[in-house]
Parts: sequence; structure tokens; C-alpha cells
Amino acid sequence: MASPGGACSSGSSSLQNSGSDGDRDMVDQRKRKRMLSNRESARRSRMRKQQHLEGLSAQLDELKKENNQMNTNIGMTTQLYLKVEAENAILRAQMEELSNRLNSLNEIIGFINSTNYLLFDEAQETQMFNDCGFMDAWNGMPLNQPIMASADNDILMMY
Repeated sequence: MASPGGACSSGSSSLQNSGSDGDRDMVDQRKRKRMLSNRESARRSRMRKQQHLEGLSAQLDELKKENNQMNTNIGMTTQLYLKVEAENAILRAQMEELSNRLNSLNEIIGFINSTNYLLFDEAQETQMFNDCGFMDAWNGMPLNQPIMASADNDILMMY
């Protein structure tokens, strides 16, 4: 009995060994499939990462280009602004000079008018009327009138 049991036990052990080898082969095959799948997944991940990096690099180049264009525009705008500011300063100085001249001329006209009224006599009064007794428009107006300038609307006005 020992031998049939022994044969039986050795037969079952050989069956177990062959079953165990089959299981091992299946496990090894699954491991290989999983390893291949993981390698493929890692390769795809590296490719996606590389594509993302290339996209970011292209975006960086585009942003650098835009930045250079903006800096150029800012430089040109700054130069134009400084030019306009310089022109404005010149125009303000000219306006001040002209205002001073106008004030001086008005003072001279006022002085002349005040001396003209002092020298006004009856002979000049008769020259204001023509032969028909009507007032002569050309002789009736004072020759020297002050001139006023308005800085708001740049219109010269006669008084």
C-alpha cells in the first residue's frame, strides 16, 4: 500500500508541479503583458510630455515676439510723447510772449488814447461830420483802440 500511495502521492505531486508550472507561466505572461503595457504607457506619457514642452516652447517664442513688438511700440510712443511735450512747451512760451506783447501794445494804445482825448478840440469835432451833417464813419471812430485776445478761443477783439 505504501507503493500505491507513494505512487499516488508522487503522481499528484507531478500534477501539482505541472499545474504550478502552468500557473507560473500564466503569471509570467501576465507580468510580461503588464510590463509591456506599462512601457507603452510610459512611452505615450513621455511623448505627451514632449509635445506639451514643444507647445510651451512655441508659446514662449510667440510671447517673446509680442513683448518685443510692445517694447518697440512703447519706445515709439514715448518718443512721440516727448516730441509733443517739447512742442507744447514751445507753444506755451510763444503764447506767453505774445500775451506780453499784446499787453504792452494795449498799454501804448491806452496811453495814446488818453493823450488824444486831451488834445481833442472843436476843430476835430467838426471833422467827425460830413458836409450833409451826418456822422462820418471813418472819422468818427478813434484811430487807436485796444486789442484784446482770448486765450480760450484765440480770437482777437477790437474795443
